[in-house]
Amino acid sequence: MKRKIFISAMEPSAEKHCAELIQSANAKDSSLEFAGFGGEKMASAGCEILEDTVSRAAMIYNVLSQLGCYKKLISDAKRYLRENKIELVVVCDSPAFNFHIAKAAKKLGIPVMFYVAPQLWAWAPWRIRKLRKCCDKLCCILPFEEQWFKARGVDAEFVGNPLFDELDIHPKENIKTYENYRPESAKICLLPGSRRAEIETLWKPMQETALKLRQKFPEAEFAAVGNNQSRIDMLRAEQIEGFECRYEIDSVIRTCLDSDLCLCASGSASLQAAAAGCPMVIMYQSSPVVWNLAGRFIIRLKHLSLPNIIAGKELVPEFMPYFKSAEPIAEAAGNLLENPEKLKSISKELTSLTNRMTEIESRNKTAEIMISMLS
Repeated sequence: MKRKIFISAMEPSAEKHCAELIQSANAKDSSLEFAGFGGEKMASAGCEILEDTVSRAAMIYNVLSQLGCYKKLISDAKRYLRENKIELVVVCDSPAFNFHIAKAAKKLGIPVMFYVAPQLWAWAPWRIRKLRKCCDKLCCILPFEEQWFKARGVDAEFVGNPLFDELDIHPKENIKTYENYRPESAKICLLPGSRRAEIETLWKPMQETALKLRQKFPEAEFAAVGNNQSRIDMLRAEQIEGFECRYEIDSVIRTCLDSDLCLCASGSASLQAAAAGCPMVIMYQSSPVVWNLAGRFIIRLKHLSLPNIIAGKELVPEFMPYFKSAEPIAEAAGNLLENPEKLKSISKELTSLTNRMTEIESRNKTAEIMISMLS
């Protein structure tokens, strides 16, 4: 007898996690059947896609201008949950939308599993009451989250980080020694992010920082990473005069393993760079007006980048939530490049804080939890 699971993913990274979760779960239990919101990857994994939310992810997040679409999806999900025998609801990331799905499921007496914890520890901690009411199991992908949520009454468990599931990487082996390192010929990696908005705000200042570094380190080599050919084309089209680098596709780990330092957009790439033992300077560019009017009153954290949040200190320089010029970024990077002992120490700490995330295969652990919730 088939047991049906409703699963909801609203954007590409969440869909990838869910597709891998479905594949792992089906390999363990052939009685499972999946339906829900997602995209082509989830469909290929065997999920019945009720609405392709991934291909129109921009619409979903632009709630103010697409409120009708947003409401219709929630209404469709509620109707589907009422009209079908659903054993479990799994929601992945995108809490602004998926809280509605979880709440609807709980009203119908359907258990709910959250895969990827909403970052309530960073903002809106008061929403923990809402999470407690609509979440039966929370699968956390950052090590510190398990204890944070447990202390607030949520059944949470660290399941590893799906970012590393397909990567054969062992952080303990990636500590950089800098034995034959020469600052003047440093290898520097540029990671401007995968989203168009990130590239539009970070790529130019990254290049400006690189040009300033080359003045001080004349033999420095630069490599920029894009997650696909279209992103590489975008980077090339916005290359500024005087800047030179080589371009590599979807190779964050490999390029960071071969680099002495990286300039990195805040986000998942910073964890990949950390697992590769690559010291970094982290950048993020938001609106100063929005930050000063609202952001600084909502965000409760002393540090904003993932490596520093996990480390509980400023392990690497971060220029967040915005910066005014490339000058201080170049200065921070230059100071690190001139201090190989500091670079070595940072490399060791970065590998240490990411090691636990690579020890667990997230999709398998999460699939085991999901199947146990059906019993």
